[in-house]
Amino acid sequence: MAIKPKIINREISWLAFNERVLSEAEDSSVPLLERLKFLGIFSNNRDEFFRVRVASVKRWAALNEKIEATHDDPRDILAQIQRITIGQQQKYERIYQEIIEELRAKNVFILSEKQLNASQKRFVEEYYNEKVDPVISPIMLDQVKGFPHLRDKAIYLAAWLTINKEGKKPTHQYSLVEVPASLPRFIVLPEEEGKKSIIILDDVIRHNLNSVFEVFKPSKVDAYAFKITRDAELDLDNDISKSFLEKMKKSLKQRRRGAPVRFVFDSAMPKEMQRYLAKKMSLTTDEDAFIPGARYHNLKDLMSFPKINLPKAYYTKLSPNKHPHLEKYDSYFTAIKKKDVLLHYPYQSFNHVIEFLKEAALDPDVRSIRICLYRVAGRSKVINALINAARNGKKVVVVFELQARFDEENNIYWSNILEDEGVKVYFGFPGMKVHGKICLVTRKENGANQYYAKVGTGNFHEGTSALYGDLSLMTARKDITSEIHKVFDLFENAIWPNYRFKHLVLSPFYLRNRLIRLINVEIRNAKAGKPAYVTLKLNSLVDNNLINKLYQASKAGVKVRLIIRGICSLVPGIPGLSENIQVISIIDRFLEHARIYVFCNDNDPLYFISSADWMVRNLDRRIEVTCPIYDSSLKKEIDDVLTIQFSDNTKARMLMPDGKYIVDKADKKKDIRSQYVLHEYYKKKSKQG
Repeated sequence: MAIKPKIINREISWLAFNERVLSEAEDSSVPLLERLKFLGIFSNNRDEFFRVRVASVKRWAALNEKIEATHDDPRDILAQIQRITIGQQQKYERIYQEIIEELRAKNVFILSEKQLNASQKRFVEEYYNEKVDPVISPIMLDQVKGFPHLRDKAIYLAAWLTINKEGKKPTHQYSLVEVPASLPRFIVLPEEEGKKSIIILDDVIRHNLNSVFEVFKPSKVDAYAFKITRDAELDLDNDISKSFLEKMKKSLKQRRRGAPVRFVFDSAMPKEMQRYLAKKMSLTTDEDAFIPGARYHNLKDLMSFPKINLPKAYYTKLSPNKHPHLEKYDSYFTAIKKKDVLLHYPYQSFNHVIEFLKEAALDPDVRSIRICLYRVAGRSKVINALINAARNGKKVVVVFELQARFDEENNIYWSNILEDEGVKVYFGFPGMKVHGKICLVTRKENGANQYYAKVGTGNFHEGTSALYGDLSLMTARKDITSEIHKVFDLFENAIWPNYRFKHLVLSPFYLRNRLIRLINVEIRNAKAGKPAYVTLKLNSLVDNNLINKLYQASKAGVKVRLIIRGICSLVPGIPGLSENIQVISIIDRFLEHARIYVFCNDNDPLYFISSADWMVRNLDRRIEVTCPIYDSSLKKEIDDVLTIQFSDNTKARMLMPDGKYIVDKADKKKDIRSQYVLHEYYKKKSKQG
């Protein structure tokens, strides 16, 4: 009897991924204040999960339909999400308290308003009067019609005022106070006797509640934190009279009023207050959106916890290495024309990309710069280089993706700046997002156009390049650059390609079919007794058709090795189905973000780097660029990288047939932490020259 392919629900797999993030916060070998950051990352991830994924599942449930990909009942999935997230929240709070205790042992104290001494109280009161009072506006709920609109992700204090008037029974009033996002969440108090103390902004307000409501002269004020998470789906209307930019701006305003998908509140909040708030927001206290939590919310702010001079509290700095080949030459154009270059961030410097763009902006022989931007930094050196190029008379074309989730407003801002500087801006491609990471510089050399290209797995973002592990190919190879030129023609003409690409593989036009053909080759070779393997490094593996194709490959004897950082809907190690498949996930100080595809091809391996994960949206609904690697030394480098990562026995977790992830301790003679080994690997390369 045939074995039915097994698929893990993507939401449940994502929660397992965030659990692995949480385990880094729990790991005592991680520096103490880095553990706090991991708690912040976990919290931020969870918020986005509810805004995007849970909101989608709720829409499936409202339609009374099965989830399309897995045919799961959305109500069952919501129940599982509720159960898992409550368990994770309890673990989160336990870890947070453990870290707080460890900090206390090192004379670092996170104080509540009830733990302040006299001098600290004076400081907090002065800070409130100077910084907080001017920017808060309490809302008296008994005095307003309806219920005020609550901002997504904001933190609110629900205050209950007890007011005593002579000769009358005490009365009560409800109020809402928004914790201002414009101020630091953590305030460092003056150091006393070697003790470092910090107070959370919420508690600064709590300490001063009598001042907040002094007009009412309350005898008592109690306040409890809560927040809501709203559906982040953008609803782009079909009004043809509006530009895409106008539709996007309107939809972003509507997002702020998306339906609540989660109400998280301090579990100490009185039941009466819970019922009052739930009623006002049309929620019931027994549904999956109504979640009791801790005293503090939005602890994603832990990612920006104040710097404290504490020995061994942070990771040792790992400075990015210079690329030895690029350093040999005075000009990036000369270096790239000599030889293809593969950059690997953050082990190697992203400044090489910035310098390449700056040189292109100034070089009198450069005619044009064309680039795809998905996410850029808040103070973007990439944008500055493009503006400088336009001011120097170069033709600059930017394909901006306005639907880069949660970066939409930043991208609108930068697109306006660029257009004001004379840059030609295109907003994506009709009907789909542009996620490809490409740049093309055209330079006049000996009377002809010479192209120089950068194509990679990550964004043109100098901030994330210090944290995200990504690969970028820099090449002057005509077969690749000429096709990147065609890709930009596609954007500028807004038409589907009427020509075939021989080297680049584009989604949604060719990638899915090409991947299936490549796996089929491995299946045929395995059946013929030839060597056969598939090695992949991805962020997410969700696409059912490709998962089933990998199952088919495994059954044929193809060795499949996968590094999947996040969601993995495939189940390895099932006899008769996936026993030839190995899956690991690496969670460490850097975010594994590169996509690499390697196919044995009868011992003549094919290597690709890509912007595309194996998800329906990446394969069928986005413009993605997958690029072959032809240089033999770069193929060797990719092999080295993959070998190092598969040998990780410290931060790699192996996915088991039961869906759990474990650290493989089978061979622990030597601790191998792949990200540190990779940094040393590139350090040696930089010294070899």
